[in-house]
Amino acid sequence: MRPDLGIPAKNLDAIYEILNKVLADGNILYIKLRKYHWNLSGDNFMELHLLFEDQYDAVAEAIDAVAERISTLGGTAIGTTSEFAKYSQLTEAPGKVPDTQGMLHDLVNDHESIIKSLRQFIGDTDEKYGDVGTSDFLTGLIQDHEKMAWKLRKYFKDTPAASTAKKTAKK
Repeated sequence: MRPDLGIPAKNLDAIYEILNKVLADGNILYIKLRKYHWNLSGDNFMELHLLFEDQYDAVAEAIDAVAERISTLGGTAIGTTSEFAKYSQLTEAPGKVPDTQGMLHDLVNDHESIIKSLRQFIGDTDEKYGDVGTSDFLTGLIQDHEKMAWKLRKYFKDTPAASTAKKTAKK
């Protein structure tokens, strides 16, 4: 039975679809963070090993919160790897493990893709479907992904500051 929350059934169906996409992205990102955590080597190994662990723990909590949000609204959360792959915009590279910089760039790109989607979903859930609660919930997720991306970005070796320093050193 659907709860009576003041949101029409057709709008709830659209909201479930949105939240299941968020759930799928979270699960693909979680799996990728675990893979990179397990296969990390080289510079900053322990520091990044722990950072990846912190991030997959945070993403796991977010995944659970998204699934509970779907249930709270009366929907059914997807829960299989094939569903996650179908609903997610994120891509995987089976059998491949990038170097540390490749991992960092890949993870930042995934966080940024999720952030962009969440921005669109916030507008949709609030303006199109009249669900300010889900909009607020998604806003919190954006803030979490922004912070995670920022922390990873700090390890980029090809930052603008590093490029400027290289150019200055050559002169």
